Amino acid sequence: MNIPRQIKSNIYSVGAIDWDRRLFDELIPLPDGTSYNSYLIKGTEKTALIDTVDPTKQHELIENLKELRIDKIDYIVTNHAEQDHSGALPKILSIYKNARVVTNKKCKDMLINLLLIPENKFITVNDRETISLGDKTLEFIYAPWVHWPETMLTYLKEDKILFSCDLFGSHFATSDLFVTDEAKLYEAAKRYYAEIMMPFRKTIKKNLEKIKDLDIEIIATSHGSIYDKPEFILDAYEDWISDEVKNEVIIPYVSMHGSTKKMVVFLVNALVEKGITVKPFNLTVTDIGELAISLVDAATIVIASPTVLVGPHPSVIYATYLANALRPKTKFVSIIGSYGWGGKMVKQLSDMISNLKVEIIEPVVIKGFPKEDDFRALGRLADEILKKHKENNII
Repeated sequence: MNIPRQIKSNIYSVGAIDWDRRLFDELIPLPDGTSYNSYLIKGTEKTALIDTVDPTKQHELIENLKELRIDKIDYIVTNHAEQDHSGALPKILSIYKNARVVTNKKCKDMLINLLLIPENKFITVNDRETISLGDKTLEFIYAPWVHWPETMLTYLKEDKILFSCDLFGSHFATSDLFVTDEAKLYEAAKRYYAEIMMPFRKTIKKNLEKIKDLDIEIIATSHGSIYDKPEFILDAYEDWISDEVKNEVIIPYVSMHGSTKKMVVFLVNALVEKGITVKPFNLTVTDIGELAISLVDAATIVIASPTVLVGPHPSVIYATYLANALRPKTKFVSIIGSYGWGGKMVKQLSDMISNLKVEIIEPVVIKGFPKEDDFRALGRLADEILKKHKENNII
């Protein structure tokens, strides 16, 4: 159970903490649970609710509003149509019958389709348009493709609070209203960025430009803790969305009978000896979110797989598909592995990374268990990776 808590005078957190959720969108692991943040703003003339919660937690939102004795809501600002933010809208509208949903046209159309909300319930706002609550003013800032096409942010001018929706968020269940453990929150926010925001890195750059001149004292996200030191997360995002990569090699791999594992171990040692940070991920046991986090900064990915029915191992296919979908700023990719009688593994994996703007370094794919010549080829691959990193000032 969550309780309403005051952020500033007449501004409250009224959302819900989901301590037990371990999977999001039936895809994304949630090792630390999550929260669905909703915010109530009481002006001298009007009252606004910023987003709702996931429908599984709507009873907690309703109880929080009752606790605050809220008998009238004028505006329900919906920054994003996805159901973990908007799912409780129908129920809230049934209780607060005179409330109007404030959002942009694209979000309005999506909410009508996703939640069957009547069209006459909406007030449509334009980019940078404002609504007055009396002594408080809401400004709406379009931020498309962060991470859906209809997303917007809401800025509370007088209190200098940015309600940032999914931007800057973290799937992190905590009883702390504001960030207290920066190291823990940094990892949760980086995981969130890697899994959800990274495909839209270039768009996020443009949207950050739109808010750079705002005077922001607090960033209130839709998931995770509230930032009362906003420079903490703003600086992290500047790093993550930059084009700079680190002297790191990521090796996602599967080995069925030991041949590919032997190659991976040799390559890891060869790279470490050259001063390169290496992060191998055995895909049979890896938390895929940890792999996604590693992709944020790495200069090079080496995909390692045995051959299964003339192609890559299915787990390697999934990891490669994921990397292609997440579009990291990686500069180089190579492929290593083994086969028994032949196959098209290199071509199939190469065709799967069309979204990545990378240079392919000559793969090392061998027959059977690695022999001396194969180890020498892996040594040359390590040399080439070092050379590429130096040429691009990554080291």
